Amino acid sequence: MAELKFKNIRDFEKGTIFEILKQAWSFDERYYQADAETKWRNESDAFFFDHLSIADTCVFITTLNEEPIGVVMWDPRELPERATIGHNGIIPKYKGNGFGKLQLQEAINRILQAGAKKIEVSTNLDLIPARRMYESVGFKETRREPADNPVFDDWIFYAYQNL
Repeated sequence: MAELKFKNIRDFEKGTIFEILKQAWSFDERYYQADAETKWRNESDAFFFDHLSIADTCVFITTLNEEPIGVVMWDPRELPERATIGHNGIIPKYKGNGFGKLQLQEAINRILQAGAKKIEVSTNLDLIPARRMYESVGFKETRREPADNPVFDDWIFYAYQNL
C-alpha cells in the first residue's frame, strides 16, 4: 500500500528541493528558464538547507513510499495576518493522482495551526490544473495582474480565509 508522508527537509540532502521543482515545472521550459537557477537553487534550496530552523516552520517535502515527490513552502513573516504560499509542486509522474491536493491541504493545516488569518497564493492564468486545485480546497480569486515577464500569462491571486 502506498504511504504518503510530509517530512522536514532535514531528512534530505541539499539539492532535493531544486530537483523536485525542476521536475515539477519540466512540462514548460519557460518556468525553468525564468526561475530555476536563481529562485529554485539559491533562494529556495540553498537558503532553506542552510537555515533548517526556518525551514522546519514553513517547508516540507512530500514522499510516497519514502521517495520525494513534492515540495511546498510558504512565507510566515506576516503571521498572524497572512502567510503566502510560494513554490508548490509535484513531480510529473505523480501528477493527476491527488497528491498535489493532499500536499496543499497539509500546508493549509500547518499554516492555520501557526495562527494565520489568511493564506495567499498566486499562479499563472494558463495553469488550469493549479487553479482548479486551489479553488477545490477553498481558495477564492481576489485579483489578476499582468505578468512581469512577457512570456507568461497574467497572474491570478487567491486567498483562503480562516473564518
